[in-house]
Amino acid sequence: MATIAAKKNIQKKEIPTFVWEGINKAGVKIRGENQATNENFLRAELRRQGISPKLIKKKSNRVTGGKLTPGDIALFARQLTTMMRAGVPMVQSLELISAGHEKPAMRALINKITKDIEGGADLAGALAAHPVYFDDLFVNLIRAGEQAGTLEDMIDKVATYKEKTESMKAKVKKAMMYPLMVMIAAVVVSTIMLIWVIPTFKDIFEGFGADLPAFTLWVISLSEWLQAYWFWPLSITIATIVGFKEGRRRSKKFSHFVDKTVLKIPVMGEIINKSAVARFARTLSTMFAAGVPLVEAMDAVAGATGNIVYEDATLQMKDDTAKGVQLHVAMTTTQQFPSMVVQMTKIGEESGRLEEMLDKVADYFEEQVDDLVDNLSKQIEPMIMAILGVLVGGLVIAMYLPIFKMGAAVG
Repeated sequence: MATIAAKKNIQKKEIPTFVWEGINKAGVKIRGENQATNENFLRAELRRQGISPKLIKKKSNRVTGGKLTPGDIALFARQLTTMMRAGVPMVQSLELISAGHEKPAMRALINKITKDIEGGADLAGALAAHPVYFDDLFVNLIRAGEQAGTLEDMIDKVATYKEKTESMKAKVKKAMMYPLMVMIAAVVVSTIMLIWVIPTFKDIFEGFGADLPAFTLWVISLSEWLQAYWFWPLSITIATIVGFKEGRRRSKKFSHFVDKTVLKIPVMGEIINKSAVARFARTLSTMFAAGVPLVEAMDAVAGATGNIVYEDATLQMKDDTAKGVQLHVAMTTTQQFPSMVVQMTKIGEESGRLEEMLDKVADYFEEQVDDLVDNLSKQIEPMIMAILGVLVGGLVIAMYLPIFKMGAAVG
């Protein structure tokens, strides 16, 4: 099949659309929209027509009417596959999908694609006009299918790839969010107790006039400090979150440190490791299906792994394979991939069935992630209960210690 470079050469350059406002010869304010290669060309054309342009702005290809998610795009690909396999023509398939979608934004996007196809564009070209929603991998697979006459199969591969990758992302998010939400709940409950509940007990204890246990006094002091300086822990928390995000965005060294550290966390690290391997295998297999050469595919594969450690390893493999090193040898050099993955890759290279073997690797590790996520709650539940016991239970004990002490004295 043609390489990515060859495919790009035959792709029609998309002409942008501009919206404009101006004043005509009669002094009347008018507006409109036109396609032009650039803003200066359109400005000159409007002046030639006797229109004095006041505002020219490039029209965005983003659609309105609700935020679109990768899951919406995956569903669109699956619906289009089903329609075309049923023998429904392309334009009619798009119209049916648009009419049946509940999101206005998705209907608007599909209608734009339909309009472009009716205007003479191929499906790949119509999708390429919306890079926010259809990435290079998506478009290249569709273009390869159109050129090879296997469009239905390629759309099916796109749908499967999108469904698998989004499912994997959702599982990893679930694994990370569960303990995080429990911890946030514990902190919120503890804060509420310290700010509103503890002061009530303090007033009661002061009426007794008895000496309070040291632990109770410490908790009361903590409550008083939090009431007076609550903005400090809040500010530090916000600054930490913002600083962390900015550090990830601005510093690759910091991002590498975070991603490498996360991979070493018990249970969670194993989930992220296996999901990164699954994404690597799934994306590379899909790129091969589009006829993309190995070296050219590696850039897209690196970005799809979701972890900088695996991204760097993939880019290292790209450099090695560009020098003629076999993929499984380059994979071994990184020391990042399990031996089973290396062996399956080696078998695929030697038998000429690398795409099939990578699919099997992706399936295996996706199942592994499923099992780990399902068992996550059981594995970390003892730790979570211990933390909850220390935070919330400790506050309760601190408040009831004086009552127990007075009860013992009375007895």
